[in-house]
Amino acid sequence: MENATFSPVSRVAICGGTHGNEMTGMYMVREMQRQEADQTGSVSITTVISNPRAVEVCRRYTETDLNRCFTKALLSSPITDSTPYEVRRAQEINALLGPKESQEAVDLLCDLHNTTANMGMCLIFYSLDWLTLHIYKYIQSNMTSAPVRAMLMSSPKSEARSLESVGKHGFSIEVGPQPNGVLRADIFNMAKEAVDHTIEWLHKFNSGSTFEGGEVEAYTVVKSVDYPRDPTTNEITATIHPELQDNDFKLLQPGDPMFLSFSGETVKYEGEDLHPLFINECAYYEKKIAFHLAKKITVTLPSISVKKD
Repeated sequence: MENATFSPVSRVAICGGTHGNEMTGMYMVREMQRQEADQTGSVSITTVISNPRAVEVCRRYTETDLNRCFTKALLSSPITDSTPYEVRRAQEINALLGPKESQEAVDLLCDLHNTTANMGMCLIFYSLDWLTLHIYKYIQSNMTSAPVRAMLMSSPKSEARSLESVGKHGFSIEVGPQPNGVLRADIFNMAKEAVDHTIEWLHKFNSGSTFEGGEVEAYTVVKSVDYPRDPTTNEITATIHPELQDNDFKLLQPGDPMFLSFSGETVKYEGEDLHPLFINECAYYEKKIAFHLAKKITVTLPSISVKKD
């Protein structure tokens, strides 16, 4: 593959509190603001508490999920008395860090999240962006506290619903397991290490370093699986089987235990070999998702370097 070049990545946004009960990003952003860490070498950093109202009441959101409000349609929708707070806030963030899909948008946006699932350190991307995938490769090569994995979504950027899509380049960091409304030192330090490696990479890239190509693994979601439900009441009738619980990314094969009913019966998996992600994530109960199922793919990256004037 030919070498790919990109403009310098000098304007960076780091966001936390997009979900108000995910504590790591919120406290990391507050600490960066306390230290006035808005300029480090070649990188200018904007820090944002994304959903201050939800942070104040320690809830995922107040009216609607902010991390589903960054589609082009919602960002351009008229504001009325009935517009949810999070849609208003999405438009404010878009004005501050975007506009989305414009030359004025920040060069890189990193949004910090927690999950109650045993996902470890997972970076989420919406497209095959060589620059952000190289950051992933660098974090994966240098991270010492946990394995690093990537989840690759397939939405076009205009339809991407999440905050990181506002930047020219962007990704979110999911780190867990951590209960909602709780701060754990090991989880906080994992996220901080990933952010520190990101900034290290940006300095090297902006200073003219060439990053050699290579291969990285990523997971692409095939489908979502709901809990078994009562056909009359629609209430769940089973929970995640103990042999599946906490085994995010481990291959799920036909016949493997998947759910354990409240009456003690095991529901076994049927289907092709796939990898479960976000197993028993607390926030997904309202979305009727017990876990996602994904394929593992290999992505070949070109060498990249900064464009020269």
